[in-house]
Amino acid sequence: MTSITIKQPDDWHLHVRDGDALADILKETTRCFARAIIMPNLKPPVTTTELALAYRDRIMAAIPVETLQSTGFTPLMTLYLTDNTDPAEIKKAKQTSAIHAVKYYPAGATTNSDSGVTNIKYTYKVLEQLSEHGMPLLVHGEVTDLDVDVFDREKVFIDKVLSPLVKDFPELRIVFEHITTKYAVDFVKAAPANIGATITPHHLLYNRNAMFKGGIRPHYYCLPILKHEQHRQSLIAAATSGDAKYFLGTDSAPHSIASKESSCGCAGIYNAPVAIELYAYIFEQAGALDKLEGFASIHGANFYQLPVNEKSITLEKSEWQVPEKLPLGNETISPLCAGEKVSWRVTS
Repeated sequence: MTSITIKQPDDWHLHVRDGDALADILKETTRCFARAIIMPNLKPPVTTTELALAYRDRIMAAIPVETLQSTGFTPLMTLYLTDNTDPAEIKKAKQTSAIHAVKYYPAGATTNSDSGVTNIKYTYKVLEQLSEHGMPLLVHGEVTDLDVDVFDREKVFIDKVLSPLVKDFPELRIVFEHITTKYAVDFVKAAPANIGATITPHHLLYNRNAMFKGGIRPHYYCLPILKHEQHRQSLIAAATSGDAKYFLGTDSAPHSIASKESSCGCAGIYNAPVAIELYAYIFEQAGALDKLEGFASIHGANFYQLPVNEKSITLEKSEWQVPEKLPLGNETISPLCAGEKVSWRVTS
């Protein structure tokens, strides 16, 4: 197959940051995605309806009018869950129709998560409201206990946090975001229909060896961290299976080259400039291009109870080279596959 046309995809897990870099980051997402779930881990975090709506206004203002006219891009906002979130905030957020989920970060788990939840049970009143109002909880699925190995954090999270959570809130819609292990794949597969999961292109493409090829490779460092090859194979099987529980979420997370290549490099991979193209490559290699539209354009929309996009995009098998660097406000950023050749590209 030399080309494929699919319903316009959505990104169900995206970081666009804020400020001067916002326009540069959004340019790469709005070229092909119709909607995106916007992560709330700014400084300070987006913890209230008012903050979420203000952030949405800044996002919309950063997108050129012609882009909005051609793609109709819509940012789908989220709230940042804390130990002190007011349960009444959920109804307030739901009534806006602009806020679509609440994000749970274990405190200290990843970038700007210091204000996250220290004990999930502190949030149970909020989770009751989420369940009642049909609003999904998006979970960063790792524990942060210092005695747990970084490669085991997802498995321990399933056992200690997620399994009890599903039992305590059987009606709560949960997205297990950026899953990285066979344990997560198997958990979601066996769970009720109200449990879904997103999978990133980098966790489908790489195992943990990528971080150490020829030395330390900071641009492959992300959280959850890349895992063993057996887990990558499980993710590919899940993504390309056609199972509606799994859908596209890039977790594209921009950090400047300076902040990645430092003595304490930031976690995150900037894949937006090449994400849909890499998904096409991954599905082609798995002999499952016919399953790409479901994963990229249908499963997530159905889970979030939103209509499937009416417009389409076309990808052609045409080799091109990813830029080494891209602008990021007053700085520069290195995208995933920087300087490498990619075999698929969006043509319309």
